[in-house]
Amino acid sequence: MIEASELRKKFIEFFVSKGHVEIPSASLVPENDPSVLFTTAGMHPLVPFLLGEPHPAGKRLVDVQKCVRTGDIDEVGDATHLTFFEMLGNWSLGDYFKQDAIAWSYEFLTSPEWLGIDATNLAVTVFEGDEDAPFDEESSKRWNELGIPEARIARLGKDDNWWPAGGKHPGPQGPDTEIFYWTGPEAAPEVYDPSDKRWVEIWNNVFMQFSKQADGSYELLEQKNVDTGMGLERTLVALNHLSNVFETDAFISIIAVIEELSQKKYGSSDDVTRSMRVIADHVRTSVMMIADGVKPSNKDQGYILRRLIRRAVREANRLSSDSMNLGKIASAVIPLFEGVYPLPEAGSIILTIRSEQEKFEKTLEKGLKQFDRFFAKGTVGGVEAFDLYSTYGFPLELTEELMREKGQAVDHEVFEAEFKKHQQLSSSGAEQKFKGGLADTGVETTRLHTATHLLHKALRMVLGDHVAQSGSNITAERLRFDFSHGEKMTPEQIAQVEKIVNEQIERGLEVKCETMTVEDAEKSGAIGLFKEKYKTVGDQVKVYSAGDFSKEICGGPHVANTKELGHFKILKEEASSSGVRRIKAVLE
Repeated sequence: MIEASELRKKFIEFFVSKGHVEIPSASLVPENDPSVLFTTAGMHPLVPFLLGEPHPAGKRLVDVQKCVRTGDIDEVGDATHLTFFEMLGNWSLGDYFKQDAIAWSYEFLTSPEWLGIDATNLAVTVFEGDEDAPFDEESSKRWNELGIPEARIARLGKDDNWWPAGGKHPGPQGPDTEIFYWTGPEAAPEVYDPSDKRWVEIWNNVFMQFSKQADGSYELLEQKNVDTGMGLERTLVALNHLSNVFETDAFISIIAVIEELSQKKYGSSDDVTRSMRVIADHVRTSVMMIADGVKPSNKDQGYILRRLIRRAVREANRLSSDSMNLGKIASAVIPLFEGVYPLPEAGSIILTIRSEQEKFEKTLEKGLKQFDRFFAKGTVGGVEAFDLYSTYGFPLELTEELMREKGQAVDHEVFEAEFKKHQQLSSSGAEQKFKGGLADTGVETTRLHTATHLLHKALRMVLGDHVAQSGSNITAERLRFDFSHGEKMTPEQIAQVEKIVNEQIERGLEVKCETMTVEDAEKSGAIGLFKEKYKTVGDQVKVYSAGDFSKEICGGPHVANTKELGHFKILKEEASSSGVRRIKAVLE
């Protein structure tokens, strides 16, 4: 059996041999993309460089990127859906294109030196062409030259072989070619049939060659990129001829602990199998979220983490009448990623999960009793669901699950009306952020990102050098900046910070970017609390300076001159958590 560690290692080694530089995985929490709560694809951290900004490591990159997607969270428990997964990717930033990308994909998959797959088990798809862009003849021809027969090269439309799928929104995009592996017990059929699920997609090469304009027209990009993705877990399934991801070494040891704790056997029934898969997936994802600084809460990333832990608790209660210690399950997850990604001390991860589990078990006990009371009187509608949420802390999604089990549904419109009436926090705001794709590199976001640097320096000038960034979130409308400070700011301090920032804007400071080592950046006086996040090859980081005022390690993007920012205004200063304050501000 090929294991996760071997596949990661071989992928990196292969592309390094082709002149690529290995770059570290970015955090699961995006720094410069307000459209998503989590990094959902390998390309997210590289957006500025795909759009033309030079990468410190060069034009050929390779990485293994941590990703989280929760849009299909209710589907977790089947054979394919996961919330946390790893994406292997190789990148060309205006360097090689289709010829080399396809040839190297084929070589890595089929060469005995690497994965040694029998080429007769491969099929590919290419873009068929439409009124916007021609048939991708170059990709089709290249695959044929390498030995893939015409009958195994399917031509499909924008929904299947275009990135982003359908190409509906303006911005960089282009055709892609997907590689499929035959997983059936018999010999692969001579003709590829896209509807046959025994053909499993294992790799996707995106050729970013067009820019869709606001008027719907397409222009060729000056910098053509290659953006690839190979799902680690899915590829392990295919290469090892398994039926699902939970049979790979990414999950075997986790499920073994769940079996021990529940005293039940994985596979003994559909219900047991589903519950164990949900627990294994959700605890695994929770460990990786916590490792990247996420804490359970009722907002944003923290809300999703809380939801995952609570769903795991719910499934654990289905499996066993005794409380299952999710911390012990987390203990089986941590060794799988030690040495692969930076992890904090194991005890802190386990403590976070156990604490959340214990809180929820108390909530669950009270909420379930009230749910039963409501249901005994008739049904649980939107009003009752809101009462469970607001009075008992009972999650809406859990009420919905209970109602689905009874063949009924919760009235969302009534629930939302109750929600607005009481002006309470809804999870819908967080869920909307999963609909994003590319980072918002628009003018407004870029301006606000630069403003955070000026704000950070001004806060240190007014409050003291103990001030350090502890988080930020930027949308096209406003910036949110969290910083370490033990007490509420006075109105005078807020006014002083505003004044300093606006003075620097008026000075028209030139914003420059330099690439240097972390050591040199620190010697130059650059602030860099999150320097590990921005580190690239050879310990290199990017340092942005706003004239003689601020200097900070950052990944960008930024304006060229502070004059572009307009007028800075602080809307609100409030507590974020213990010892951390939060500022919300806008540019007028």
